[in-house]
Amino acid sequence: MKAMILAAGRGERMRPLTDHTPKPLLAVNGKPLIEYHLEKLAQQGTREVVINHAWLGEKIEHNLGDGSRWNLAIHYSPEPAGGLETAGGIINALPLLGQEPFWLINGDIWTDICFSRLPKQLGDGDLAHLLMVENPPHHPEGDFSVQQGRLCRTDNGKASYTYSGMGLYSPDWFRHRPVEKLPLRPLFDAAIEQRKIAATIVTEGHWVDVGTPARLAQLDTQLRGEDDLG
Repeated sequence: MKAMILAAGRGERMRPLTDHTPKPLLAVNGKPLIEYHLEKLAQQGTREVVINHAWLGEKIEHNLGDGSRWNLAIHYSPEPAGGLETAGGIINALPLLGQEPFWLINGDIWTDICFSRLPKQLGDGDLAHLLMVENPPHHPEGDFSVQQGRLCRTDNGKASYTYSGMGLYSPDWFRHRPVEKLPLRPLFDAAIEQRKIAATIVTEGHWVDVGTPARLAQLDTQLRGEDDLG
């Protein structure tokens, strides 16, 4: 199964760290964030990974190369200045992703959740199957609710969860769409109304949205054993 790592963001909230380093190459415990993903994907038997990039994309290609050091084949999907957002990046990369469902992973997260938890097939008619996590302190309102294994809107007092930035996606969801700047959220909202997104809540393990310098520094401290991840 192929995987795509989203790595095209500018990382505005991470400035000035991202002025000269693309966010997925920021290091924690001496290793770039994106390399943790590559290692885990290789351990799960993935052999082909697509990485999109825009801001300082040449540094990503220079640092990761062809992926052979992880026994992977890395294919790059360059985007114009400013990037194409999440859905736009997927649409642009479709020629590299093939016909089968693929794993999608945000390049600016860190997790020790085993990638064996990623779904390996989609249900009939499903467009995606997302992994959801408990809401972190900086995002207490969450993103969506989950009911009977389906992603749904958070309303009427339903418990909310945060999208982990990891899931299995059907390429058919993105076919016949123009290559343009497009986020995933509008596609999520439309598919939720049609009950076409499955979801699994993962409660074990650690997950971090490394979105600010403070969270990056805290994670680095934790991984160096100077603090407790729990």
